[in-house]
Amino acid sequence: MSDEIGGKIKALVFDVFGTVVDWRSSITREIKSVGKRLGVEANWEAFADRWRAGYHDGMQAFRDGTDVWKTADQMYRDRLDLLLAEHSITSLSEPETEHLNRAWHRLDPWPDSVEGLTKLKSKFVIGTLSNGNVGLLVNMAKYGGLPWDCVFAGELAGSYKPDPKVYLMATNLLGLEPHEVMMIAAHNHDLIAAKKTGLSTGFVARPDEYGSGDRKPDLHAAPEVDVAASDFIELATKLGV
Repeated sequence: MSDEIGGKIKALVFDVFGTVVDWRSSITREIKSVGKRLGVEANWEAFADRWRAGYHDGMQAFRDGTDVWKTADQMYRDRLDLLLAEHSITSLSEPETEHLNRAWHRLDPWPDSVEGLTKLKSKFVIGTLSNGNVGLLVNMAKYGGLPWDCVFAGELAGSYKPDPKVYLMATNLLGLEPHEVMMIAAHNHDLIAAKKTGLSTGFVARPDEYGSGDRKPDLHAAPEVDVAASDFIELATKLGV
């Protein structure tokens, strides 16, 4: 089944946060370093989780019509300002605060990401399809050595996944039919939405995405998903690379 699907696919688009990069460990490291420098002690893993939640809350506010569309950078900054105030961290200058906010541009890839993406790129066009903004994704690629052919973001459609127009924006810009593009993610809700829009789908497990946090990752692909793999290297094998 996988080889048959791989023969029909021309491009792969990837969710990024959690699927390609280890956001939680990266963000925890950065904020912990700031706290140590300032002599502030806190549960920095929980700080990272709450910071990340600001991104999801911001997207939901847009969907609910209670806020305007914002970039990921803006949503992260809104939540960061609140968290810094809660932790009585008031000594950071504006440039220092903005540098910290751009920690989301400096996320480490999972160990298999660069090798796996490079393999997949030898057969397919590969690109992002993230709710992160374009500048963030480009900087992240430069930082982590991610070999994208193209960078697609919800920003280009003025919306966020799982809005169908975000998925179709990518297929339209590639000049491909939806079924010729495979959405790759570690999150079943993203893949189910992509599948409903007509895209092919591939699941890659990221069991460590949330670390010891309360949220639990998807460990297995939903029944609707076309291909499932343990990492990008196995995915490449399953897609005939």
